[in-house]
Amino acid sequence: MTYTLTRDGRVIEATEEQAAIIDYANSGVAPLRLILNALAGAAKTSTLEFLCKYMPVEPTLSLAFNKRIAEELSNRLPGHVKCATMNSIGHRAWMAALGSKRVNLDTRGEKNYNLIKDGIDRLPKRLKEDAWEYFGDMKKAMGQAKIRGYVPVKAPDIAKSLTSAEAFFGGLEEEPENWFVDIINTALVEGIKQAYAGYIDFDDQLYMPVCFGASWPMFPRVMADEVQDFSPINHAMLMKLVNRDFIGVGDPWQSIYAFRGAITSSMEQMKKRFSMHEMTLSVSFRCPKKGVERAHWRVPHMKPAPWAIEGTVETLTEWNAKDIPDASAIICRNNAPLLSTALQLLRAGRGVHLVGTDLGPQLVRALKKMGDPSLTQDKVHEAINEWENEKLRKSRNAASVSDKAECLRVFADFGPTLGAAIAYAERIFAAKGPIQLLSGHKSKGLEWNTIYHLDPHRIPSPWCREGEDLEQEYNVRYVIETRFKEAMYLIRSEDFNDVEKGLIK
Repeated sequence: MTYTLTRDGRVIEATEEQAAIIDYANSGVAPLRLILNALAGAAKTSTLEFLCKYMPVEPTLSLAFNKRIAEELSNRLPGHVKCATMNSIGHRAWMAALGSKRVNLDTRGEKNYNLIKDGIDRLPKRLKEDAWEYFGDMKKAMGQAKIRGYVPVKAPDIAKSLTSAEAFFGGLEEEPENWFVDIINTALVEGIKQAYAGYIDFDDQLYMPVCFGASWPMFPRVMADEVQDFSPINHAMLMKLVNRDFIGVGDPWQSIYAFRGAITSSMEQMKKRFSMHEMTLSVSFRCPKKGVERAHWRVPHMKPAPWAIEGTVETLTEWNAKDIPDASAIICRNNAPLLSTALQLLRAGRGVHLVGTDLGPQLVRALKKMGDPSLTQDKVHEAINEWENEKLRKSRNAASVSDKAECLRVFADFGPTLGAAIAYAERIFAAKGPIQLLSGHKSKGLEWNTIYHLDPHRIPSPWCREGEDLEQEYNVRYVIETRFKEAMYLIRSEDFNDVEKGLIK
């Protein structure tokens, strides 16, 4: 049988792989438990469209990670499919659990800010200064606690913690002091009380109904996208939502978010837990033939679309600001080379945009704490060295500390004084030009006609250990090098030929 979709006046015919997936879904197996390995650009959304069109019509819940994807799915899937983010489903479940109480969602991060501030205010004076230095780390720990489903022992007895205190605090980037642990535990318990009173943040939308109980919607069929990135709280929520049929879609080779709390073996665990039948989408409708060939080191089963262009994959031994076209992207494993390149492009009169980086405020704060703005460049470097050594002494993640220190040195090198370095940092993070610069992690889910893989030798990271860490590094390279539709150029920072001298205006 031939399966087709009509979109924008065009008739799209299912590939052999898509047809096989539709046939299996309609083969009568019950319950239907299907997991799809969909490689980069392999038309996973179209495959879900085919399934929803040709499977028997039943109420279906389609889960997405963010609102943009949920809206895209809603526009493309039929009316019997409810498309929603996991957060929106969790929010409604918690609203139902609270009954008549009004739920107030904190969209500005004030809840955790105030809870941590209250904890610091209760500390003895001798500890307060150190505690404020770790304010950002504590906010991050609060989010990680909820993503991993950690519930302190002093929380209500009805709670179900998904991990122990030892495992949670032992997994933080830096070994926490006792006062740090106390602030997090106290803040979590107080935040739970506030959630019961109807005051929640985005992380609470999953954390509260999963760990403290709620009534979940029952759909005979559930579909979930990007399942390779599911965290412990996502997995626990899925266990409550799947009633009968379940279709999960993801790419295990695009699993790169372990540092955020994603389970590195998410799809494998899901497959075993739900006894799922595995099928593959291997035809990339994004990458040209050269791109598919380039990806074979990681995914040898990837295939180009029948109409794919040849494309370009080339190493440049020299490049300059004029070589980079507008609307292209420069992608790197690490942040420091991106910052250096962005400053060089700005100096040459090109417009840049550092995409999605949340590192900027951290770096600016760190620079401002280095000393007086009149501090000379040499002294700034000395202060950065001291900062790095102190962080490395306590950190469990040397790679993260090293990357931040390298970023700080980029600004120090461009500014004759600390004040100038801070000005460069503030300027670059506010820039909104047509050339996008972003990390490999931030590039996931995006695509461009032309990309530049900056400093590919940085993968794998020299700080990387064996096993899952190394696999995550290789996945980052695969993600970066499958973002282009026409051309990819491999470039190195040291090969930049600064033909246009001058200062940033």
